Amino acid sequence: MSHQDNATETVRLLRQQAALARFGSYAFREPVLLKILNEAARTCAEGLDVPFCKICRYRPAENDLLIEAGYGWRDGVIGHVVSAADHSTPQGRAFITEQPVILHDLQDQRECGDVVLPAFYAQHGIISTIDVIIKGLSGEPYGVLEIDSAVQHDYDQHDVAFLTGFANILAEAVATSQRVQALRVAFARAEALVVEKDMLAEELKHRVRNNLQLISGMLDSHLRAVAGPAQKVSVMAMICRVMTLAEVYEQLLGTGLGRSIDLGEYINAVCKNLPTLQNSFSKDILLSCRTVTLPVDLDTVTAIGMIVAETVSNSYEHAFPNGSGLIDIELRRAGAQPGAVLTISDDGPGFTEVAGSKRHGIGLVRRLMQQLDGSTSLDVTAGTRWTFRFPTPSAPETPAEDGG
Repeated sequence: MSHQDNATETVRLLRQQAALARFGSYAFREPVLLKILNEAARTCAEGLDVPFCKICRYRPAENDLLIEAGYGWRDGVIGHVVSAADHSTPQGRAFITEQPVILHDLQDQRECGDVVLPAFYAQHGIISTIDVIIKGLSGEPYGVLEIDSAVQHDYDQHDVAFLTGFANILAEAVATSQRVQALRVAFARAEALVVEKDMLAEELKHRVRNNLQLISGMLDSHLRAVAGPAQKVSVMAMICRVMTLAEVYEQLLGTGLGRSIDLGEYINAVCKNLPTLQNSFSKDILLSCRTVTLPVDLDTVTAIGMIVAETVSNSYEHAFPNGSGLIDIELRRAGAQPGAVLTISDDGPGFTEVAGSKRHGIGLVRRLMQQLDGSTSLDVTAGTRWTFRFPTPSAPETPAEDGG
């Protein structure tokens, strides 16, 4: 090879390397696979100075190779023409063997052997072809990249390397597209499940609310029917507990059946409902509620809700012989250690606790706190002040608005 020929070959190789680099940059920016395939066909044809290039996608159900994208072809070829995925076609041979297939002269029976060319080869005057495999995500080849020329070419290893480089970039682009598509399908399924879950949660929310309202209504009717004060107090205690459980499920279902509930928000909601007890006890009592955001599990929020309801209803019933006073509820974090402190106090005259007594809900309140591995203390030196300490997950403190 002469010096001039060497220089021409060097220029050709540099031009092909530059084209490969530009295409690589384009392929990793472009999200649409079909645009990448068509650009690859155009760049390959121009890089090897041939008029035609096509990219064939393997279709497992049909066991054929469909021309998915291309350059230089007449109308009706791209997206329509197929070739058998076997040894009878150039692209079929490349697909089956996963090795480059070079046919310098398709009219040479000795070189082509038993190759059966689709009709569009003759219609476009194709003489020479090179086929290289395009790999896929699952290990099975995606398809074949082929260049075609109406003039006989003596292709060499540099031409094959150029096409193989393009095929490797296309393989990654195909794999990326397949992964993106799989993610889209997964996201669509997840969104459908979320919608279904929300619908079920909303339906369950209505059913639970309606059932608890029915129970509360029955207790209300019973309350109006009973005559003795002791019976009224007993029924009111049951109504209060039902109302508290209703608020638990209202909060739970409002979070879409999540694993945690904001205890501060829940206590605020309970506090807004508890003053209805005044109508039963005919007392003018102010209820103050201050909380922090505190995510807890369902068992914790249920127990704390019952403690709040039991303690406050007992204050309404026993703490205010003059018919007026203040009940104060505060939820705060314990400090540096994980845990929380709930205090419920009133400014009534206080009382003397008798060992084993269930008066003022002492027995129930203590049992509920024991279930949470918490502690209970009672101070009656100035009114009545309950202090409940219980463990909670560690989380940053975010003050909530005053619920009083």
